[in-house]
Amino acid sequence: MQLSAFGEKLSSGAGILSLMDDLGKAMADGDLIMMGGGNPGHIPAIQEVVRARLQAIIDDEQALRRLIGIYDPPRGDRDFRRALAALLRQEYGWDLGEDNICLTNGSQGAFFLLFNLLAGRTTAGARRKILLPLAPEYIGYADLGIEPDLFVAVQPRIEMVDETFFKYRVDFDRLEINEEIGAICVSRPTNPTGNVLTDDEVAGLVGLAAAHDIPLIVDGAYGLPFPGMVYTAAQPTWNEHLVLCLSLSKFGLPACRTGIVIAEPELIRALAGMNAVVNLAPSSFGARLTADLVRTGEILRLGREVIRPCYQRKRDLALTAVAESFAGLPYRVHVPEGAFFLWLWFPGLPITSRALYERLKARGVLVVSGDWFFPGLAAGWSHTDECLRLTYSQDEAEVRRGIALIADEIRRIFPQPEH
Repeated sequence: MQLSAFGEKLSSGAGILSLMDDLGKAMADGDLIMMGGGNPGHIPAIQEVVRARLQAIIDDEQALRRLIGIYDPPRGDRDFRRALAALLRQEYGWDLGEDNICLTNGSQGAFFLLFNLLAGRTTAGARRKILLPLAPEYIGYADLGIEPDLFVAVQPRIEMVDETFFKYRVDFDRLEINEEIGAICVSRPTNPTGNVLTDDEVAGLVGLAAAHDIPLIVDGAYGLPFPGMVYTAAQPTWNEHLVLCLSLSKFGLPACRTGIVIAEPELIRALAGMNAVVNLAPSSFGARLTADLVRTGEILRLGREVIRPCYQRKRDLALTAVAESFAGLPYRVHVPEGAFFLWLWFPGLPITSRALYERLKARGVLVVSGDWFFPGLAAGWSHTDECLRLTYSQDEAEVRRGIALIADEIRRIFPQPEH
């Protein structure tokens, strides 16, 4: 069978495919420690909220039919969009309505539509790209372009916080926006590092986007306003120059595949048209399950009082395990300000991060090789091959065991001083 160039690109060799394959293997093989995926942890209080809402729908014949038996319009469930617009106006004073919101089949689907709407070959024959101003960035972006080389990334400034922790900063002096750039995109919190762009960094990027009449896309799948996995001072923001992408996955509903795009109405109309062609209609499951939580603002309270404290505690336990297991080793950790990842940097790592991934996999620990997270960055920066991403969302005993195995393997790799 002869595949198209896009078919070949989409179906083979993608980092996100490797990650999801590993997730499937970990679920099938109980002996593997899965520290590579982005699956949210099990939070009983959230599951109980969802169970109660699902039961109420099952007990209401009309609501059940609405949940599973009717196509939504291409923009998604109208009740949900109205409720979300009202909540955001009330809580943050954002000037928006239901026409500023479109639902998609997961935020991954939203980014496929957005990137190919705003970048690629134009009708005038020009080629436009997506600027990623803070590498490393989300592994799932890399292969979403219908055309090749859709991204251009910028190397960050590395700020050492202390002997162990560091933080990536947007290097505004390196940012070059020309006619080739169709949009800017950042994740906040950043997957893979747990970095949270400061309010000043976001304001700077919004200013650049406005000055060049292009949108700034903010991937808030882990962030604000919900699910709220942000452990540092940061404010949610939106305006007509910003495209805010949210998700219900990290709220605890990854199987529902509900992405949320908030943007100016012209872009939402275009996105809805693409939605109709690609998906016919977005899934209504997540929207119907959470509409009442949005209407009452309960979704924000659950983020603040249940989800954030749960992952903050998991983060602190994981950092303690790293400090204990990695003592005496040459390692650094990006300050984990959000999401549920640790980004480990091993300066001078004598093997590639991909080789380290394979060695850890052979020992029963699945992580993600750091080199996957630099789409669009010019080759030649050794740092890209010295990092790993770990997930700490799962069982805490398994996380500790996985961290200990990783540290043991690092000790085998780095030459030990003679006594």
